[in-house]
Amino acid sequence: MKKNFDRCLEMLLHHEGGFTADKFDPGNDGDGYGNQGSTNMGVTAKVYAAFTGQPAPIEVMQKLTVADVAPIYKQNYWDRVRADDLPSGVDWAVFDWQVNSGNRSAKALQRNVGAKADGAVGPMTLQAVANHDPEDIIRNMHSSRDTFYRSLKLFDRYGRGWTRRNDETLEAALQMLGKG
Repeated sequence: MKKNFDRCLEMLLHHEGGFTADKFDPGNDGDGYGNQGSTNMGVTAKVYAAFTGQPAPIEVMQKLTVADVAPIYKQNYWDRVRADDLPSGVDWAVFDWQVNSGNRSAKALQRNVGAKADGAVGPMTLQAVANHDPEDIIRNMHSSRDTFYRSLKLFDRYGRGWTRRNDETLEAALQMLGKG
């Protein structure tokens, strides 16, 4: 829902944590300018460089603030899945997974409501969402996300954190819906 972005961003930043430069993280592949990959508050150097049009060396990445990353999360993830138009709780479940795994969450939402799984959340997807129980959508998103994580080759390294995050997202989404 439109009123939920700030609350969801706060929960997201809790999940994402602070600065890292994990060489094993497949999403952490540099900024496109030849700089070593790094991440701060979940924003990779590559994403930050693309959003700002400027290189994102480690020194820049280490100094990012919430004010620096909030517009990236709003434009690149929240708005892309039309979270303002999703039911409370569903918005959080879709947004958190969208940040963590890209457009996969939009497609999972579409599959879960019987819409064409093209990753472009539009009027037809929103109508399909409106025709489904939000609690069922949230629980199905959780299940789909768990299945996806368990299929990844890096599950042994990151799986415990991924599944914890997914479980926390489910719990918070249900609370937002008034079911938790």
